[in-house]
Amino acid sequence: MRFRTLTLAVASGTALLAAGLLPAHASAAASPRSAQEGTVSAADLLAKVTSCSQISNGKYRTDEETSATVPVCGKNGAVFWKADMDIDCDGQRTTNCNENRDPWYQDDTAFHQSDGKPLKAETLPYVVVPSTSSIWNYSNSGIKGGGVVAVIYNNKVEYAVVGDTGPTQIIGEASYATAKALGIDPDPATGGADSGVTYILFKNSTVSPIESHSAAVSLGDQLAKQFIANN
Repeated sequence: MRFRTLTLAVASGTALLAAGLLPAHASAAASPRSAQEGTVSAADLLAKVTSCSQISNGKYRTDEETSATVPVCGKNGAVFWKADMDIDCDGQRTTNCNENRDPWYQDDTAFHQSDGKPLKAETLPYVVVPSTSSIWNYSNSGIKGGGVVAVIYNNKVEYAVVGDTGPTQIIGEASYATAKALGIDPDPATGGADSGVTYILFKNSTVSPIESHSAAVSLGDQLAKQFIANN
């Protein structure tokens, strides 16, 4: 839930914190051990999003300095966009997500764990959706907190949840864990990907509990198969 500019990237320069402080359950959630999650390939998903039926009233910028070029597109059972990936490190403080590592750090996320606490960007793959505006209202498209997202980059598929909201005019952001799983530099100040990331958000889906990555993968694989069959 932050506003960022490219010029702020020089603000970080702090030393790495001590390693090995992740909770015991974090390693499995942090990243997949294979090139893709589930049984649906990146190529099969990408083949269904080659054209865009725009549902947003306008287009989004990928950063504050860029022009608005990214539409939100509609498909049967999903919405999607193709953009960059900025790194969201908001939520619970962890080794790599805190105010010392991230100049835009906030200790909360728009959507919370089942225990009421903010999400953990370092260990939970999640995606940021633009806050509601005249451009697009995500909830009107059946997108909700905890909804399943297939994130595709460099022929890899990572399943994530809708976990946070961002600026009203900027799109293309995901958690530290999402980036790491896809082989993208997850550094919140200097990492990310400039382009080539596809986000497919499945309508009216909810992972329960939201913090269970294995549940996101299981439901995501099921919905991806339906998406392939219905488009």
